[in-house]
Order: sequence, then structure tokens, then C-alpha cells
Amino acid sequence: MSSLEEKRFPGPLRGQILFAIVFLVAAVLLLSQLGEQTKWMKRTKFFAQPRFWPMVSIAGMVLFGGLHLWKLPRRKFVRADVVEWKVWFFAIEWVLWFLLYVILVPIIGYLPVTMIFMPILVWRMGYRDKLIMWVSVAFGVAVVLFFKAFLDVKIPGAAIYEYLPGSLRSFFILNF
Repeated sequence: MSSLEEKRFPGPLRGQILFAIVFLVAAVLLLSQLGEQTKWMKRTKFFAQPRFWPMVSIAGMVLFGGLHLWKLPRRKFVRADVVEWKVWFFAIEWVLWFLLYVILVPIIGYLPVTMIFMPILVWRMGYRDKLIMWVSVAFGVAVVLFFKAFLDVKIPGAAIYEYLPGSLRSFFILNF
């Protein structure tokens, strides 16, 4: 049975408490780092200070995030919140895959990591056919060649390339 307050609230209630808590925690974390990441400069106008606008925006995040949490019509977790959290996690999963890719490229190399990640991500999307897996590897190679050869994107060589012999190491650093 829903309360009178829940009936007056126009939006969906699922995930509201989780969103409000995560948002407020993230805002407080950002506020705690403000002194380390920004500075007050001498002989600079108040509104031109490097710390002023980040401080205003993050203080607003904390204030309005706290008000949002305080004014929620329902302040306890229910099953719908857990279901909503799972939906959010599936979206965040792709961010985590991308971060892992970005971390591994300087260690293993652009081409090998792309050739490894393409079939993994294709498999994760639900495609299990061997032909599709090989097409994804070929597409990964094509992407690397397009970025390195045609667009001339400079991507640093991988740390693993340091273990190759001299001329082979130079070739891999320049091309892969």
C-alpha cells in the first residue's frame, strides 16, 4: 500500500534513494578534494579565482543532493531499488571494460589489447558464433590500422615492447 506522499510524487520511486545516496556521497567526496585540486591566487579578482566556480558548483551539488535525499517520499530500500541498481550496474559495467582497456593499452600495446577486447566485448553482447568472433578480431585490426596509419594518431608504445630485440622493438613501437 502506498502512502499519500508517494501518491503525490509524480515520478517513479524505484532507485530514488540509491541515486540520492550515491550522488550525495560523490558530491561530498568532490568537496573534500577541492583544497587539493584548486587554489586561491593572490591579486586575482574573487570571481576569477580558480577555486571559486568549482566551489560554488560542488557546494550546490552537496546542498541540493542533501535536500533531494531529505525530501524523498520513501526513505527505505525495497525490491524495486535492487532491480534498478542492477540496471545501473549493467551500464556501469561497460565503463569498467573501457577503463580496463585504457589501463592495459600502455602495458600490452594498442593492437594486442584491441584484438583481445573486441571478441570479449562481442561475446559479452551475446554473439557466440565463431565467425562473428573472427570478424570482431579483424575489425579490431582494421580500427588500429585506421587510427595508426590513416589518421596518424600517436599512441605511446607498450611497456612489453621493451623486451623485444632492437629493430623489432622500434617497429612495434612505431606501428602497433
